[in-house]
Amino acid sequence: MSEKRFEIIDKQGKLEQFKVIRHNETGILYMHHLVGYAGGLTVLVDSQGKPLIDEEYKQ
Repeated sequence: MSEKRFEIIDKQGKLEQFKVIRHNETGILYMHHLVGYAGGLTVLVDSQGKPLIDEEYKQ
């Protein structure tokens, strides 16, 4: 297991940024969106509304 609690696993953009962040204890994925001084964080969900879990993280 990683020593970090959260890890950025994907990042796109410079002025408008999108990041996919993984919680290293559960594997649940979050999206962070940043534009200028505004931003937001949300859990990524599947079509049934359940949190997405990183397939590569699953043991």
